[in-house]
Amino acid sequence: MPIILRTGLLLTLSNIFMTFAWYGHLKNLNNRNWYVAALASWGIALFEYLLQVPANRIGYTQLSVSQLKIMQEVIALSVFAPFAVLYMNEPVKLDFLWAGLCLLGAVYFIFRA
Repeated sequence: MPIILRTGLLLTLSNIFMTFAWYGHLKNLNNRNWYVAALASWGIALFEYLLQVPANRIGYTQLSVSQLKIMQEVIALSVFAPFAVLYMNEPVKLDFLWAGLCLLGAVYFIFRA
């Protein structure tokens, strides 16, 4: 499997855990004390880091740190938008499209030769 694809897959899985760690408690633990939510989030974030750290180490063999960061941001928005709509029941917004287009511009500039 090509390094950029392996990196992307690991970052995608990492971002799924990250999104649940950062925002899942707002739906599931909103009636609990904040420190319960923080501990649950830390537990979920462990799995994020177990995927994110190898992803960046693998990716850094062929990509710059700037390319890795932009790649992560694009993946983060790609994971967050469906999470917000499907899991958190947020309305679909045209702002997701505009943010995505801005990120495409960032991808172009950071990956151009």
